[in-house]
Amino acid sequence: IVSCRNMASNLFVSDHPLIKHKLTKLRDEKTKPKQFRDLIRELAVLLTYEGTRSCQLSDLTIQTPVGSCEGKEFKNQIALVPILRAGLGMLEGTLEAIPFASVWHLGLYRNEETLEPVQYYNKMKEEQVSEAGCIFVLDPMLATGGSLVAAIKALKDKGAKTVKVLAILGSSQGVANVQKSFPDVEIFLAGLDEHLNEVGYIVPGLGDAGDRQYGTV
Repeated sequence: IVSCRNMASNLFVSDHPLIKHKLTKLRDEKTKPKQFRDLIRELAVLLTYEGTRSCQLSDLTIQTPVGSCEGKEFKNQIALVPILRAGLGMLEGTLEAIPFASVWHLGLYRNEETLEPVQYYNKMKEEQVSEAGCIFVLDPMLATGGSLVAAIKALKDKGAKTVKVLAILGSSQGVANVQKSFPDVEIFLAGLDEHLNEVGYIVPGLGDAGDRQYGTV
């Protein structure tokens, strides 16, 4: 089980030794793209365990090889929304943990002059979004928070009820921006840094997660 410290009513930052170890490897500038992708996937698996902790369950009776057994299953549909392109790196890990989840892609990029998000891909259907029991938005970096605020708004506009954020690394400013816009959304992080630089990168951070995953630095 991933242990977390609840720093606010809706913010959870992991303090698990395994996550700290993997996050340190991820930050290291010497880490190559293949290992970087593997670490993103592994951290996504661990964060998913904690993010699904409060998901509702229903009773289920099954038959084992030696008798009847009362068990549990997820009550409602779970959906994953990776923010393209960096969020794709977290998708494999979350699907390993919850292979029955639906996947909806959302394309956003950051305008490098204004630092504001620009949406370029969104084919999510309102009836699917409104019926989902829990929706996880996946993005390795919660920097300014602009992309995540835009993603959550896109989901809420289509009737989303419960939205959670899984991110590898966040900044205090980005977390505050998401909390201000959507105080009901839970945020799960592997690590939290204090500030951004003049171009909106997390410091000390880990660089551009998309570029480091795909070797385009």
